[in-house]
Amino acid sequence: MSEGEAALGFVGLGAMGGPIAGHLLARHGSLAVFDVRAEAVRPLADAGATACGSPADVAGAARTVFMSLPDPAAIPAVVEELLQGARIHTVVDLSTTGPQIAAQIRAALSHRGVGYLDAPVSGGPSGAAAGRLSVMAAGAPEVFDEVAPLLDAFAATVVRVGDVPGQGQVAKVLNNLMSATAIAITSEVMALGVKAGLDPERLLMAINSGSGRNTASADKFPKYVLPRTFDMGFRLRLMTKDVKLCLEEAARQKVPMILGGTVEQLWTLAAACTAEGADCTEIARMLEGWAGVTIGAIADHDGLRVLGLTGSCHRPIFTGGTQ
Repeated sequence: MSEGEAALGFVGLGAMGGPIAGHLLARHGSLAVFDVRAEAVRPLADAGATACGSPADVAGAARTVFMSLPDPAAIPAVVEELLQGARIHTVVDLSTTGPQIAAQIRAALSHRGVGYLDAPVSGGPSGAAAGRLSVMAAGAPEVFDEVAPLLDAFAATVVRVGDVPGQGQVAKVLNNLMSATAIAITSEVMALGVKAGLDPERLLMAINSGSGRNTASADKFPKYVLPRTFDMGFRLRLMTKDVKLCLEEAARQKVPMILGGTVEQLWTLAAACTAEGADCTEIARMLEGWAGVTIGAIADHDGLRVLGLTGSCHRPIFTGGTQ
């Protein structure tokens, strides 16, 4: 890369970052990349990207650096490394960090005169692979105008939700709380329906023809739960993290979230009951275990044994009303 080239950089090449970086490379022809895992860097390097040894090296090669990282706690340290790069001009964070981490990033970058676009994405690994993500962006108008053309490489929709970095994070965690709620309630509904003798496929057809239709009933359950693949590509623990970030912001803003708090408890329990890398759709397994049913073609098995749940995953105790 020549010194005058307005190169792009990318840090974090996981399930979301890898495909997004691939789209940027294909569209713009040059990309400096870093990930702690060599196996994540290799495909992009083979496609023509420049492999770097650290975030600082990426920021030494690129004026605009994208980040896509799963662990919010690690991001401030990555930002400090980026600030060691000689060319860094703008940072675009595609991660879901929550508004408090975004505020830390904003302070660090503004102190050094580096632009910051808070731009979390929605659409999952399939949306990243297809280049059809939704971006919830927040940042100064001049920073957004500079970065917006780059987002077209991997986004179908870009909504600028505010001027202040961190507002994008608020929009994203609110979105994910709603998504998590849809998955959870659909799991409960489907478990009850199967327990009552309904065919799960026909029940989904009925729901998706009525007012109860949601993203879980229309997409996640037909694709990943009924076929028993549980491979949507978004880890259950990451969904739990995002729900917690939303409830933390609610507490900070002193906004009561009664239903949201219950959803948080449900996902926290599911995270304790499933394997480390479990897919977010596997929360349905916990509800199946409680009901003693299987939402899918598998029949004549004991629910808990087939579901392979780990840890302590107790069925709720009802103390009043009907069961």
